[in-house]
Amino acid sequence: MVALLTVFANPFPHSSSSYCSSISILPHPQIPPRTVRFSLALVLAFHPHEWFSVLNFSKASRIEVKPLFAEVGLRTTDQISVQCSRINTPTDLHIATGFLFAFFREIGLDEKETELLLEKNPALALTSFDSVRARVHYLQSVEISGLELCCLIAKYPSVLTAEEIGPFICFVRDELEAKIEPVQLKRLLTTTDPRFLVGFDQKVKLLLHHGVPLEKIVFVLNNVNLTKALCLRPVEEIDRTITYLSRFGGIDLIVRRPMVLNYDLDSQLIPRIGFLMELSGGDEDATGHVLRKFPLILSYSVKHVEGHVEFLRSFAGLNDQEIFKILLVFPSLVSASKERKLRPRIEFLKQCGLDSDDIFKFLIKAPLFLGLSFDNLQYKLVFLVKIGYRYRTRDMSMAMGSVTRTSCENLQKVVGLFLSYGFSCADIASMSKKHPQVLQYNPGSLEEKMEYLIEDMGREVGELLAFPAFLGYKLDERIKARYEARKRITGEGMSLNKLLTVSTKRFSTKKKEKKLLHTVENLNSNEG
Repeated sequence: MVALLTVFANPFPHSSSSYCSSISILPHPQIPPRTVRFSLALVLAFHPHEWFSVLNFSKASRIEVKPLFAEVGLRTTDQISVQCSRINTPTDLHIATGFLFAFFREIGLDEKETELLLEKNPALALTSFDSVRARVHYLQSVEISGLELCCLIAKYPSVLTAEEIGPFICFVRDELEAKIEPVQLKRLLTTTDPRFLVGFDQKVKLLLHHGVPLEKIVFVLNNVNLTKALCLRPVEEIDRTITYLSRFGGIDLIVRRPMVLNYDLDSQLIPRIGFLMELSGGDEDATGHVLRKFPLILSYSVKHVEGHVEFLRSFAGLNDQEIFKILLVFPSLVSASKERKLRPRIEFLKQCGLDSDDIFKFLIKAPLFLGLSFDNLQYKLVFLVKIGYRYRTRDMSMAMGSVTRTSCENLQKVVGLFLSYGFSCADIASMSKKHPQVLQYNPGSLEEKMEYLIEDMGREVGELLAFPAFLGYKLDERIKARYEARKRITGEGMSLNKLLTVSTKRFSTKKKEKKLLHTVENLNSNEG
């Protein structure tokens, strides 16, 4: 006879020796069940070294409990299949269920949630209370607590039972000073089989061994997919990845963009870096410069980057060498949409009369032109038209190249400053055509130079119309130093252009010649 025995136990018994459970015995589907009562102490008396537990009975194991059979009216040769809900256990062998309920209630799980947890995860009932409590304290020590802790335990109770999690949490707490973000830890514990946490400490130490600064290791770990980058990869593969990247900046690249470790070496990193190497003509240093400046480029597939390169070849008429040079100064070019950003901007340059060589020179000096938003460029374009630029002219393109390197607010302040000194919009346009950079200078610095020109040098501000480049030189190191040196020799009526544009070496030689001539003249005068 195969019988089904179901045990319903109160999770809070007063005494395990006196507590009784009810049993339903189903000898056959057509025979109505009989219910008897028995004492758990009776079971424990005949099986002092076995835990009469959910796990034992849920497996429908074949058990011979002769005295128990006699008490409930079964023959000693009968076999029974037992299904148990909660069952009380000997406190000297395993945790008391009541303690578990009370403890979970303290951390935020109510009785109903705990009941459901134990029913769905019988292994948890087999774990000692001290072990469960210690594991919860470990999780709290790495800042997983409150609602996050409750959710973690409810959804992934293996965090309380898996042996591999204990050493992992201890390493995070003790060696990493519990600085890995709780969200990062929770994501790892909920998405990674505990078996793959083994060796996590060795992989972190490998990163340190390869040169990741100790003060940066937590930053790296908080900004990678720990499962993908470390846990699922053997030490040898991680070591091979770092060794390959060492040719292109290695650890510096990883520290700047830790997510680089998420990419597979053979299917992602090698093909993507290889394409850039080919574009650069095999220049590892230049390729490394691009990667360090814009590590995000490694997140784009070879097909994506190749599409941008082909577009610049066909639509802008650039060759691979020119394209790579643009990437050197503006690698985020690959993140710009070909149709929404690259095509209309290059079309604008063509309409301004620029050929492929002009476009290359323009983009080398003003690569941000390809990346700025439409609203930003539209504002600046309208501003230039208002001060006198004609639309779709080479002068307009040069001015646009200059103003892309400054903010809209700064541009407005510069133009306002010139207007306050008496310049007209036509004057400002005239100066910027001769010296386009004048529109991108800091307005505070411009004002200091114009004040020095007027107050200290005694010159007219209108002289800037002829030589606006004056505003591009450093005030103390160039303008003041040279003016004071030449004033004692030639007086104040000197050309601003000659004063500032002559090379330092030539200026020094002329100054010595003038001093010598002046000394000889003084000696002759004294002798006379």
